[in-house]
Amino acid sequence: MSIASKPFGTTKSGQKVTAWTLKNKNGLSAVVLDFGGVLHEMNTPDRDGRLTNISCNYPDVSSYEEIRPFFGSLVGRYANRIAKGKFSIDGVEYHVPINNGENALHGGLKGFDQVIYGVEPLESENGIRLTYTSPDGEEGYPGTLDLTVDYVLNDADELIIRYRAVTDKPTVLNLTNHTFWNLNGAFGGDILPTELTLCASRCLAADSGLIPIGQYVNTAGTPLDFSQPKPIGRDIAGITEPQFNGGYDHCYVLDKAKEGELSLCAEAFDPRSGRTMEISTTEPGAQLYTANFIDGTTGVGDYKYQKYCAFCVEAQHYPDSPNRPEFPTTLMRPGQVYLQTTVHRFGIR
Repeated sequence: MSIASKPFGTTKSGQKVTAWTLKNKNGLSAVVLDFGGVLHEMNTPDRDGRLTNISCNYPDVSSYEEIRPFFGSLVGRYANRIAKGKFSIDGVEYHVPINNGENALHGGLKGFDQVIYGVEPLESENGIRLTYTSPDGEEGYPGTLDLTVDYVLNDADELIIRYRAVTDKPTVLNLTNHTFWNLNGAFGGDILPTELTLCASRCLAADSGLIPIGQYVNTAGTPLDFSQPKPIGRDIAGITEPQFNGGYDHCYVLDKAKEGELSLCAEAFDPRSGRTMEISTTEPGAQLYTANFIDGTTGVGDYKYQKYCAFCVEAQHYPDSPNRPEFPTTLMRPGQVYLQTTVHRFGIR
Protein backbone atom coordinates (compact mmCIF):
# COMPACT_ATOMS: atom_id res chain seq x y z
CA MET A 1 0.00 0.00 0.00
CA SER A 2 1.20 3.52 -0.67
CA ILE A 3 0.25 7.19 -0.42
CA ALA A 4 1.77 9.79 -2.75
CA SER A 5 1.08 13.39 -3.71
CA LYS A 6 1.85 15.74 -6.59
CA PRO A 7 0.78 19.22 -7.74
CA PHE A 8 -2.44 19.52 -9.75
CA GLY A 9 -2.40 23.20 -10.70
CA THR A 10 -3.92 26.27 -9.05
CA THR A 11 -7.38 27.74 -8.60
CA LYS A 12 -8.40 31.00 -10.24
CA SER A 13 -7.69 32.69 -6.89
CA GLY A 14 -4.14 31.30 -6.89
CA GLN A 15 -4.52 28.47 -4.37
CA LYS A 16 -2.37 25.43 -5.03
CA VAL A 17 -4.18 22.13 -5.60
CA THR A 18 -2.64 18.74 -4.79
CA ALA A 19 -3.57 15.28 -6.08
CA TRP A 20 -3.20 12.44 -3.56
CA THR A 21 -2.85 8.88 -4.85
CA LEU A 22 -3.74 5.83 -2.75
CA LYS A 23 -2.63 2.44 -4.09
CA ASN A 24 -3.31 -1.03 -2.64
CA LYS A 25 -1.44 -4.31 -2.98
CA ASN A 26 -3.68 -5.44 -5.85
CA GLY A 27 -2.77 -2.43 -8.00
CA LEU A 28 -6.03 -0.52 -7.58
CA SER A 29 -5.55 3.20 -7.06
CA ALA A 30 -7.66 6.20 -6.10
CA VAL A 31 -6.65 9.78 -6.85
CA VAL A 32 -8.25 12.41 -4.61
CA LEU A 33 -7.88 16.18 -5.00
CA ASP A 34 -7.75 18.51 -2.03
CA PHE A 35 -9.91 20.81 -4.17
CA GLY A 36 -13.53 19.81 -3.60
CA GLY A 37 -12.49 16.45 -2.17
CA VAL A 38 -12.82 15.21 -5.75
CA LEU A 39 -12.40 11.51 -6.45
CA HIS A 40 -10.47 12.36 -9.62
CA GLU A 41 -9.64 8.77 -10.56
CA MET A 42 -10.56 5.27 -9.43
CA ASN A 43 -8.43 2.79 -11.34
CA THR A 44 -9.63 -0.82 -11.30
CA PRO A 45 -8.92 -3.87 -13.52
CA ASP A 46 -11.29 -5.34 -16.08
CA ARG A 47 -11.68 -9.12 -16.57
CA ASP A 48 -8.44 -9.13 -18.61
CA GLY A 49 -6.50 -7.35 -15.88
CA ARG A 50 -6.33 -3.97 -17.66
CA LEU A 51 -6.46 -1.04 -15.22
CA THR A 52 -8.75 1.80 -16.25
CA ASN A 53 -10.12 4.87 -14.52
CA ILE A 54 -13.88 4.50 -13.97
CA SER A 55 -14.59 7.95 -12.44
CA CYS A 56 -15.52 10.71 -14.89
CA ASN A 57 -13.21 13.67 -14.44
CA TYR A 58 -11.68 16.81 -15.90
CA PRO A 59 -8.01 17.38 -16.70
CA ASP A 60 -7.55 20.65 -14.81
CA VAL A 61 -8.75 22.71 -11.87
CA SER A 62 -10.37 25.42 -13.98
CA SER A 63 -12.79 22.89 -15.48
CA TYR A 64 -13.84 21.71 -12.02
CA GLU A 65 -14.35 25.35 -11.01
CA GLU A 66 -16.24 26.55 -14.05
CA ILE A 67 -18.30 23.62 -15.35
CA ARG A 68 -19.41 22.08 -12.04
CA PRO A 69 -21.24 18.87 -12.89
CA PHE A 70 -19.91 17.76 -9.46
CA PHE A 71 -17.70 15.05 -11.00
CA GLY A 72 -16.37 13.10 -8.00
CA SER A 73 -16.98 15.96 -5.58
CA LEU A 74 -17.87 16.10 -1.93
CA VAL A 75 -21.22 17.87 -1.76
CA GLY A 76 -22.52 20.01 1.13
CA ARG A 77 -23.61 21.61 3.27
CA TYR A 78 -26.79 20.20 1.84
CA ALA A 79 -26.61 17.62 -0.94
CA ASN A 80 -29.62 17.57 -3.26
CA ARG A 81 -32.40 20.16 -3.10
CA ILE A 82 -34.06 22.46 -0.58
CA ALA A 83 -37.39 23.89 -1.74
CA LYS A 84 -37.21 27.60 -2.55
CA GLY A 85 -33.92 27.81 -0.67
CA LYS A 86 -35.45 28.25 2.76
CA PHE A 87 -36.02 26.35 5.98
CA SER A 88 -36.66 27.09 9.65
CA ILE A 89 -34.92 26.00 12.84
CA ASP A 90 -36.49 26.79 16.21
CA GLY A 91 -38.76 29.37 14.59
CA VAL A 92 -35.96 31.22 12.76
CA GLU A 93 -36.15 31.18 8.96
CA TYR A 94 -32.94 30.78 6.98
CA HIS A 95 -32.37 31.51 3.29
CA VAL A 96 -29.72 29.82 1.16
CA PRO A 97 -28.82 30.58 -2.47
CA ILE A 98 -31.30 29.53 -5.15
CA ASN A 99 -29.28 27.94 -7.94
CA ASN A 100 -31.55 25.29 -9.48
CA GLY A 101 -34.75 26.78 -10.86
CA GLU A 102 -36.49 28.14 -7.78
CA ASN A 103 -34.68 25.78 -5.41
CA ALA A 104 -31.30 25.39 -3.72
CA LEU A 105 -29.04 22.57 -4.93
CA HIS A 106 -25.86 20.94 -3.57
CA GLY A 107 -24.85 23.55 -1.02
CA GLY A 108 -25.12 26.77 -2.98
CA LEU A 109 -22.97 29.01 -5.14
CA LYS A 110 -19.79 27.88 -3.37
CA GLY A 111 -20.49 24.52 -1.85
CA PHE A 112 -18.08 21.96 -0.45
CA ASP A 113 -17.16 20.99 -4.04
CA GLN A 114 -15.37 24.36 -4.41
CA VAL A 115 -13.19 24.60 -1.28
CA ILE A 116 -9.60 23.60 -0.52
CA TYR A 117 -9.35 20.99 2.22
CA GLY A 118 -6.54 20.41 4.65
CA VAL A 119 -5.00 16.96 4.21
CA GLU A 120 -3.49 14.54 6.72
CA PRO A 121 -2.16 11.16 5.54
CA LEU A 122 -3.55 8.12 7.36
CA GLU A 123 -0.54 5.86 6.92
CA SER A 124 -1.87 2.94 8.97
CA GLU A 125 -5.04 2.74 6.86
CA ASN A 126 -3.70 3.74 3.43
CA GLY A 127 -5.86 6.82 3.35
CA ILE A 128 -6.07 10.57 3.75
CA ARG A 129 -8.14 12.77 6.02
CA LEU A 130 -9.63 15.95 4.56
CA THR A 131 -10.54 18.78 6.94
CA TYR A 132 -12.56 21.93 6.45
CA THR A 133 -14.17 24.49 8.74
CA SER A 134 -17.27 26.07 7.25
CA PRO A 135 -17.88 29.41 9.00
CA ASP A 136 -21.19 30.46 10.50
CA GLY A 137 -23.37 31.87 7.73
CA GLU A 138 -21.44 30.41 4.80
CA GLU A 139 -23.92 30.15 1.92
CA GLY A 140 -26.61 31.12 4.44
CA TYR A 141 -26.26 28.04 6.66
CA PRO A 142 -26.12 28.67 10.43
CA GLY A 143 -23.32 27.47 12.69
CA THR A 144 -19.59 26.95 12.37
CA LEU A 145 -19.21 23.42 11.06
CA ASP A 146 -16.02 21.39 11.54
CA LEU A 147 -15.83 18.62 8.96
CA THR A 148 -13.51 15.69 8.36
CA VAL A 149 -13.79 13.23 5.48
CA ASP A 150 -11.56 10.15 5.21
CA TYR A 151 -10.78 8.37 1.96
CA VAL A 152 -9.30 4.90 2.59
CA LEU A 153 -8.36 2.28 -0.02
CA ASN A 154 -7.81 -1.13 1.59
CA ASP A 155 -6.53 -4.47 0.32
CA ALA A 156 -10.07 -5.85 0.10
CA ASP A 157 -10.47 -3.48 -2.88
CA GLU A 158 -12.79 -1.23 -0.90
CA LEU A 159 -12.84 2.54 -1.12
CA ILE A 160 -14.18 3.70 2.24
CA ILE A 161 -15.48 7.25 2.67
CA ARG A 162 -16.07 8.31 6.29
CA TYR A 163 -17.62 11.62 7.27
CA ARG A 164 -17.64 13.34 10.67
CA ALA A 165 -18.93 16.81 11.54
CA VAL A 166 -19.81 18.93 14.57
CA THR A 167 -21.49 22.33 14.84
CA ASP A 168 -21.66 25.14 17.38
CA LYS A 169 -25.23 26.18 16.43
CA PRO A 170 -28.31 24.28 15.28
CA THR A 171 -27.99 23.67 11.55
CA VAL A 172 -28.90 21.21 8.79
CA LEU A 173 -26.44 18.88 7.12
CA ASN A 174 -26.62 16.37 4.27
CA LEU A 175 -23.35 15.17 2.76
CA THR A 176 -22.51 12.89 -0.15
CA ASN A 177 -19.90 12.05 -2.74
CA HIS A 178 -21.02 12.74 -6.30
CA THR A 179 -18.85 10.43 -8.38
CA PHE A 180 -20.04 9.73 -11.93
CA TRP A 181 -19.29 6.04 -12.49
CA ASN A 182 -18.74 4.24 -15.76
CA LEU A 183 -17.57 0.68 -15.12
CA ASN A 184 -16.53 0.36 -18.77
CA GLY A 185 -14.08 3.21 -18.23
CA ALA A 186 -14.62 6.93 -17.80
CA PHE A 187 -14.34 7.29 -21.59
CA GLY A 188 -16.18 4.03 -22.21
CA GLY A 189 -19.35 5.23 -23.90
CA ASP A 190 -22.81 5.12 -22.36
CA ILE A 191 -23.81 3.15 -19.27
CA LEU A 192 -27.10 1.79 -20.64
CA PRO A 193 -25.84 -1.85 -20.73
CA THR A 194 -24.64 -1.67 -17.10
CA GLU A 195 -26.73 -3.92 -14.86
CA LEU A 196 -27.86 -2.23 -11.66
CA THR A 197 -29.56 -3.44 -8.51
CA LEU A 198 -30.82 -1.11 -5.77
CA CYS A 199 -31.74 -2.31 -2.29
CA ALA A 200 -34.90 -0.24 -2.34
CA SER A 201 -38.54 -1.01 -3.04
CA ARG A 202 -39.68 2.62 -2.90
CA CYS A 203 -38.62 6.05 -4.08
CA LEU A 204 -39.86 9.57 -3.37
CA ALA A 205 -42.47 11.17 -5.60
CA ALA A 206 -41.25 14.59 -6.73
CA ASP A 207 -42.67 17.68 -8.40
CA SER A 208 -41.44 19.46 -11.53
CA GLY A 209 -38.50 20.90 -9.57
CA LEU A 210 -37.54 17.45 -8.19
CA ILE A 211 -38.75 18.44 -4.71
CA PRO A 212 -40.44 15.57 -2.79
CA ILE A 213 -44.19 15.99 -2.41
CA GLY A 214 -44.41 13.75 0.66
CA GLN A 215 -45.51 10.59 -1.09
CA TYR A 216 -43.67 7.30 -1.56
CA VAL A 217 -43.80 5.38 -4.83
CA ASN A 218 -43.72 1.58 -4.78
CA THR A 219 -41.39 0.80 -7.67
CA ALA A 220 -42.39 -2.85 -8.30
CA GLY A 221 -43.32 -3.42 -11.92
CA THR A 222 -42.50 0.15 -12.99
CA PRO A 223 -39.52 1.59 -14.91
CA LEU A 224 -38.18 2.65 -11.48
CA ASP A 225 -37.84 -0.96 -10.30
CA PHE A 226 -34.20 -2.00 -9.73
CA SER A 227 -34.96 -4.59 -7.05
CA GLN A 228 -33.48 -7.24 -9.37
CA PRO A 229 -30.48 -6.75 -11.69
CA LYS A 230 -31.39 -5.08 -14.95
CA PRO A 231 -29.61 -2.98 -17.56
CA ILE A 232 -29.97 0.71 -16.77
CA GLY A 233 -31.21 1.31 -20.30
CA ARG A 234 -33.90 -1.37 -20.34
CA ASP A 235 -36.76 0.78 -19.06
CA ILE A 236 -35.24 4.24 -19.28
CA ALA A 237 -37.59 5.27 -22.09
CA GLY A 238 -40.44 4.81 -19.62
CA ILE A 239 -39.26 7.85 -17.64
CA THR A 240 -41.39 10.38 -19.49
CA GLU A 241 -41.90 13.25 -17.03
CA PRO A 242 -40.08 16.25 -18.54
CA GLN A 243 -38.24 17.20 -15.35
CA PHE A 244 -36.15 14.02 -15.60
CA ASN A 245 -35.00 14.73 -19.18
CA GLY A 246 -35.31 11.13 -20.28
CA GLY A 247 -33.49 9.39 -17.46
CA TYR A 248 -33.25 8.66 -13.76
CA ASP A 249 -32.83 11.40 -11.15
CA HIS A 250 -34.77 9.82 -8.29
CA CYS A 251 -34.21 9.49 -4.56
CA TYR A 252 -34.61 5.86 -3.51
CA VAL A 253 -35.63 4.92 0.03
CA LEU A 254 -33.24 2.18 1.07
CA ASP A 255 -34.67 -0.96 2.65
CA LYS A 256 -32.92 -1.08 6.01
CA ALA A 257 -33.50 -3.35 8.99
CA LYS A 258 -32.06 -0.75 11.35
CA GLU A 259 -31.59 3.01 11.06
CA GLY A 260 -27.97 3.99 10.58
CA GLU A 261 -26.65 0.50 9.93
CA LEU A 262 -23.99 -0.07 7.28
CA SER A 263 -25.86 -2.17 4.74
CA LEU A 264 -25.84 -2.93 1.04
CA CYS A 265 -27.25 -0.11 -1.08
CA ALA A 266 -26.49 -1.01 -4.70
CA GLU A 267 -24.72 -3.50 -6.96
CA ALA A 268 -23.55 -2.77 -10.49
CA PHE A 269 -22.06 -5.01 -13.19
CA ASP A 270 -20.73 -4.00 -16.58
CA PRO A 271 -20.94 -6.98 -18.98
CA ARG A 272 -18.48 -5.37 -21.39
CA SER A 273 -15.57 -5.07 -18.95
CA GLY A 274 -16.61 -7.55 -16.28
CA ARG A 275 -16.21 -4.92 -13.56
CA THR A 276 -18.48 -4.99 -10.53
CA MET A 277 -19.12 -2.47 -7.78
CA GLU A 278 -21.01 -2.90 -4.52
CA ILE A 279 -22.03 0.15 -2.48
CA SER A 280 -22.89 -0.04 1.21
CA THR A 281 -23.91 2.94 3.32
CA THR A 282 -25.25 4.06 6.66
CA GLU A 283 -27.50 6.62 4.94
CA PRO A 284 -31.29 6.17 4.53
CA GLY A 285 -31.45 7.12 0.86
CA ALA A 286 -29.62 7.13 -2.45
CA GLN A 287 -30.11 9.41 -5.44
CA LEU A 288 -29.84 7.53 -8.74
CA TYR A 289 -28.79 9.86 -11.55
CA THR A 290 -27.94 8.77 -15.09
CA ALA A 291 -26.29 11.95 -16.43
CA ASN A 292 -29.47 12.98 -18.23
CA PHE A 293 -28.41 16.63 -18.36
CA ILE A 294 -24.86 16.08 -19.68
CA ASP A 295 -25.01 17.42 -23.23
CA GLY A 296 -21.77 16.60 -25.04
CA THR A 297 -20.28 20.08 -24.76
CA THR A 298 -17.48 19.23 -22.32
CA GLY A 299 -14.93 16.48 -21.97
CA VAL A 300 -11.26 15.57 -21.98
CA GLY A 301 -9.27 16.06 -25.18
CA ASP A 302 -11.30 14.73 -28.09
CA TYR A 303 -13.66 12.78 -25.83
CA LYS A 304 -16.96 14.55 -25.04
CA TYR A 305 -19.22 13.49 -22.19
CA GLN A 306 -22.63 12.68 -23.61
CA LYS A 307 -26.04 11.98 -22.10
CA TYR A 308 -25.93 8.68 -20.16
CA CYS A 309 -22.11 8.79 -19.99
CA ALA A 310 -22.21 7.67 -16.34
CA PHE A 311 -24.41 6.88 -13.39
CA CYS A 312 -24.36 8.21 -9.82
CA VAL A 313 -25.60 6.48 -6.69
CA GLU A 314 -25.37 9.27 -4.13
CA ALA A 315 -25.79 7.96 -0.58
CA GLN A 316 -27.54 10.68 1.42
CA HIS A 317 -30.59 11.82 3.36
CA TYR A 318 -33.68 12.81 1.40
CA PRO A 319 -34.11 16.05 -0.54
CA ASP A 320 -35.87 18.91 1.29
CA SER A 321 -35.76 17.09 4.63
CA PRO A 322 -35.47 20.39 6.57
CA ASN A 323 -39.02 21.16 5.37
CA ARG A 324 -40.35 17.62 5.83
CA PRO A 325 -40.54 16.65 9.51
CA GLU A 326 -41.80 13.18 8.54
CA PHE A 327 -38.46 12.42 6.80
CA PRO A 328 -35.34 11.23 8.67
CA THR A 329 -33.96 14.40 10.20
CA THR A 330 -30.98 16.34 8.90
CA LEU A 331 -31.06 18.70 11.90
CA MET A 332 -27.83 18.92 13.90
CA ARG A 333 -27.40 20.55 17.27
CA PRO A 334 -24.30 21.40 19.32
CA GLY A 335 -23.06 18.31 21.11
CA GLN A 336 -24.26 15.97 18.37
CA VAL A 337 -21.83 14.31 15.95
CA TYR A 338 -22.70 13.71 12.31
CA LEU A 339 -21.31 10.36 11.17
CA GLN A 340 -21.62 8.65 7.81
CA THR A 341 -19.79 5.74 6.21
CA THR A 342 -20.14 4.73 2.56
CA VAL A 343 -18.10 1.86 1.07
CA HIS A 344 -17.49 1.03 -2.60
CA ARG A 345 -16.17 -2.47 -3.19
CA PHE A 346 -14.75 -3.29 -6.62
CA GLY A 347 -14.49 -6.69 -8.28
CA ILE A 348 -14.61 -8.68 -11.50
CA ARG A 349 -16.75 -11.42 -12.91
